[in-house]
Amino acid sequence: MIEHLHPRIIENKDWATALFVLTFAVVAMTKSAYETRFSEFSKLIFSDKYAKIYRDNSHMKSSFTVGLFFVQVISFAFFILLTLNMYDKASKTDYVLFIQIATFLLYFILAKYLVEKIVAAAFNIDDFVELFNLQKVTYRTYIGVLILPINAILFYYDNISTIVPLTTIGISLCISLYSYFISIKTYQNVIIGKLFYFILYLCALEIAPYYFLYYWITKGSA
Repeated sequence: MIEHLHPRIIENKDWATALFVLTFAVVAMTKSAYETRFSEFSKLIFSDKYAKIYRDNSHMKSSFTVGLFFVQVISFAFFILLTLNMYDKASKTDYVLFIQIATFLLYFILAKYLVEKIVAAAFNIDDFVELFNLQKVTYRTYIGVLILPINAILFYYDNISTIVPLTTIGISLCISLYSYFISIKTYQNVIIGKLFYFILYLCALEIAPYYFLYYWITKGSA
């Protein structure tokens, strides 16, 4: 006679596995289709050769950039979800929350891009902002691809130290700061000529949005 029956709770990880397979497949196909370009892209943190070669605005809408942009959004959404899980703020198998995070990231990035274009037109620095955006997208995509395997490890293995996401965030911030340094170095002549507008641009669109986002997240979790 069975005295106690306990329902077995099975976490559904199939959706995550499918997304991991899809994103890794996109990276593999991109590497196969753009072998030389991807090779230079993979060395981005060690060399600015890629940024110098692919600095034309037309590369913003190429299949290389669009494909890896998809990987970037999925990767960042996973990382946020997994970090919340490690601090007991969410379940890593919560696909509804994942969709919400991914949707928010997508709208945030696209909305910020559109606002940047409007402000650039108002300041008459359209060409510079397009090039600057391409640089940011390139390095942000690099970070997204870089943390993709880390996401897989965090998702499928339990009892991983919280130092892993913290270290990942630290490295990502360093790469982001490095990308700004490279951008300023590359376009210093243009920046010097329109220094006032560039400072306004940084304050309004590169600092303020992330500050308010941080404030909103910390206030909401308080």
